[in-house]
Amino acid sequence: MARESKGMTIMRRIDELAFHTETPGMLTRTYLTDAHQHAAALLADWMRAASMSVRRDAAGNVIGRYEGCTPDAPALLTGSHFDTVRNAGKYDGNLGIVLPIACIAEWNEQGRRFPFAIEVIGFAEEEGVRFKATLLGSRAIAGTFDPAVLDKCDEQGQTMQDVMAAAGFDFRQLGAAAFKGENVLAFIEVHIEQGPVLLNENRPVGIVTAISGASRFLVTVHGLAGHAGTVPMALRRDAAMAAAEIGLYIEKRCSGTSELVGTVGLLEVPNGAANTVPGKAIFTIDIRAESDDVRRAAVADVLDAMQKIAQRRNVTLDINQTHEAKSVRCAPWLQEQLADAIAGCGLPVRYLPSGAGHDAMAIATLTDIAMLFVRCGNNGISHHPDETITAEDAETAATVLSRFIENFAPRR
Repeated sequence: MARESKGMTIMRRIDELAFHTETPGMLTRTYLTDAHQHAAALLADWMRAASMSVRRDAAGNVIGRYEGCTPDAPALLTGSHFDTVRNAGKYDGNLGIVLPIACIAEWNEQGRRFPFAIEVIGFAEEEGVRFKATLLGSRAIAGTFDPAVLDKCDEQGQTMQDVMAAAGFDFRQLGAAAFKGENVLAFIEVHIEQGPVLLNENRPVGIVTAISGASRFLVTVHGLAGHAGTVPMALRRDAAMAAAEIGLYIEKRCSGTSELVGTVGLLEVPNGAANTVPGKAIFTIDIRAESDDVRRAAVADVLDAMQKIAQRRNVTLDINQTHEAKSVRCAPWLQEQLADAIAGCGLPVRYLPSGAGHDAMAIATLTDIAMLFVRCGNNGISHHPDETITAEDAETAATVLSRFIENFAPRR
């Protein structure tokens, strides 16, 4: 019987992880639910089978250590998250844990060790679904966990600290979960692209240059409701059309720069009716870019245009900024080694930013980071059951990561 390839092992194990869900018929696995705990146990089993020592910290992270030639050597970190959004795809996060475990299992069979340890981290929480607080696992590792979130409640009214205690985790030990910088060499995260760029260019993998910064706003437009048949066009104070014009400006402003994106993801007309001029509209703005300067310039232009549009249309705006995150750069020295690994596999090297947030953002406060993107199918769709990759691309990504680690040269 032919031996299973790493790519097939990765795909099979991701399918097995997907069985652990809170909702039959769809994949939903949120922080410290029974499904989440069962997935953690499965990851730990696979780590142990690869001769890794396994521990769980106070945040619920699953950490497997493949010791180096010298005990207690500094570690190269890798990993991703195993929580999901609601009705999720199988590969987001999970790929970045299962894939390096498969690589380590192969080295273990070969009896191969390195001058450094390798630690694979299954981050317990990244998505922020249950408690509306993101990157809990990676922030604990980085030593930036915010204790204020422990009082946040889930939909059942349970606080995070109570849920942690019920699951056997002592929030008072979260400080001990933080890694020490001198024990860490770098961090590399393997992740699906969650977009269509690699697919459209027929490339299996790409190197992330930076995780884009983001600015988000919730905007309420106040106009004046009126009868659709009796209010002349020139006298209208139409809140919905003001919101629409702002949305079109955002689209135009963010279309001229390759790394810049702008989105109006929500647009509502409360109590709207077919025969009424809308007196109120609510919408969101999300502007992201690899460069913080580019993003901030776009935000400034959008805010200026919004006021001019509002004044011309005789409406008022309530603008509430809901999120602000700086861009996080991937380390050039790690990008170079990752490029060497890709080229050494006979593949073209493609650099691209990540528009989505990742655990690597939090780990960047601890150590230098790198990210390897893997091509998505189905037009790059993610956070959706149609999210997919191929076994061949999983195999390719595993080969690239293996080559990267086998030739890894720590920064002096």
